[in-house]
Amino acid sequence: MQPPSAQHAPARSTSEAQDADEHAHNLTNWQQEYDQLGDGRFYGRIDEVTLDGFQLFKEHTNRALRQQCNVWKDSVWLGIPAQPADCRINGLSVDSNQLMCRPGDCDFELMTPNAFDIFGIVVKADILLGAAEREGRMLDLASLEQSPRLAVAQQQLDQLRYLLEQMVIHNKSLNVQIQQDLVTNALLDLFTENRTHTDTAPSFNHRKQVVDKVKAHIAANPDTLVTVTDLCELAHVSRRTLQYSFESILGISPLKFLRTARLNQVRRALSMPQQDGSIAVIAASWGFWHPGQFALDYKALFGEKPSETVKRVRQ
Repeated sequence: MQPPSAQHAPARSTSEAQDADEHAHNLTNWQQEYDQLGDGRFYGRIDEVTLDGFQLFKEHTNRALRQQCNVWKDSVWLGIPAQPADCRINGLSVDSNQLMCRPGDCDFELMTPNAFDIFGIVVKADILLGAAEREGRMLDLASLEQSPRLAVAQQQLDQLRYLLEQMVIHNKSLNVQIQQDLVTNALLDLFTENRTHTDTAPSFNHRKQVVDKVKAHIAANPDTLVTVTDLCELAHVSRRTLQYSFESILGISPLKFLRTARLNQVRRALSMPQQDGSIAVIAASWGFWHPGQFALDYKALFGEKPSETVKRVRQ
């Protein structure tokens, strides 16, 4: 992945999508995959500004999602919920006085609720390091790998939200250099005046390991159908521990995780323009043997029939 560069003029764009995974690919230079968790038709919008070495955006999604994300190499990402919301990064809840941060070329997972808006900043690491050196500030970007959350003073967080709202949505004619300087100074203040939040409950690591083991097994064996009992045996935990681990790390039950994960995989298959298999065969390959029940579950989650997905893609 290549970051925005000086070879391209600063640009503004707006993209809209009716499918969560299509929406995931609308964010420039990110590698992402979204699973829809909330029931109903999906709508997503991204307003994006690209500067030299910077990417600023505001993202809206109307349905709860599980997001697998990775941003371009040698960069730093900050995610700031537009308002306090029940979201998680790598299994950790984000408090109202925290923002999210991850270095580039690093996989991370977001769990976001219905009607979620988030501001995003991605910046080349050497821009921040160079600015810190010129101002004589100490900047340790390596510390960001220790925790995906940064504790920030409320006033500072509100000012950052206001700045991004003005730059991404409103001030379309603001001088490019001024925009870059404003963002750079705001980020330097964040990273030099605040600290990463590393405190976790004693049992967090064990619960995270249980969930990660289950997810890794499902990802490595996409054609193998598993039950909750199978997952308990796989993770060597009781049903109660499995339930608590998933609810505390992902905010959903293991049963819902299995069902929505498989439904999203069916939707991806149906959304491929070159696929010519029947809906029933594709659904059965992901364990949905009863066509009628599958159609009901699919429409409940995505707000449209499987046949409507196929028709929309072909059109």
